Amino acid sequence: MQTLTRFSEQLADLIPVTGSPHFPGQLIHMLKQLVQIDDATIVVFPGLGMPVVAHFEVPEGAGNSTLDVYLKGAFLLDPYYLAAAQDRRFGVFRLRELAPEEFQDSDYYQKWYRNCGYHDECGFLIANGEEGFINIALGRLQDSKPFSDADLAVLEAVRPTIDALCRQHWAGADSDASAVDLRARLHAALNAFGSSLLTERETQVINLVLHGHSTKTLAEKLSISMETVKLHRKHAYAKLEVSSQAELFYLFLDSVMSAGDYDSADPLVSYLQPGGRNTGIPAD
Repeated sequence: MQTLTRFSEQLADLIPVTGSPHFPGQLIHMLKQLVQIDDATIVVFPGLGMPVVAHFEVPEGAGNSTLDVYLKGAFLLDPYYLAAAQDRRFGVFRLRELAPEEFQDSDYYQKWYRNCGYHDECGFLIANGEEGFINIALGRLQDSKPFSDADLAVLEAVRPTIDALCRQHWAGADSDASAVDLRARLHAALNAFGSSLLTERETQVINLVLHGHSTKTLAEKLSISMETVKLHRKHAYAKLEVSSQAELFYLFLDSVMSAGDYDSADPLVSYLQPGGRNTGIPAD
């Protein structure tokens, strides 16, 4: 009953600001009254365009923000993004529900989630138009307990109202039919990454490594042995002149962010030409 009362009181403050710049912050404030939240980010993905941050806050004790790199291309590897953009899955999810097995060992996880100080994350995925969606990411830092089943039950209970208000607030974010589909071009660049230097199987292995798949899940997905996966990865690393998943991760990000027009070719083609490198991404 107390949760229902808090929700009703907060909703009375949220509804009047729907459509105004105050809505995202008030929405997060409402959610914080229902469950413990240390960190919150709202990212709007238009149907064709690049993601836009609608709300972002850095609590005391959080690590360095990697949001800029995320927006420029790292989002392509985010399990939440992939669930909504590729599988059209919407609702309230824990990270571990969407991520590949052993995702926490991936360089993407280490550089994106751990670098921000996250201990656990859950979030809303809300459809907005035919292709667009909204991601409300809610995090807990290292000194906090993980989100409980009770927390998720509360968020799931209020989800229909959150969905409706978010669609109303961001109505029209998916309306520019003449826009260039930049995200589709980025997906093509990701799928083609390394293909100018690697065999087809090596390209597949590298793509799955970037998405955080372990040697075991790679072998299962490609129906080959774990030893064969290791051999393909070794050959691919040698051809790409990288020695670790961390170097591979940054090579991909740097090449994609340097591509500019995001055509469907391997972004390494232009990246490896003189003057093609972008030195804006730190190696650590």
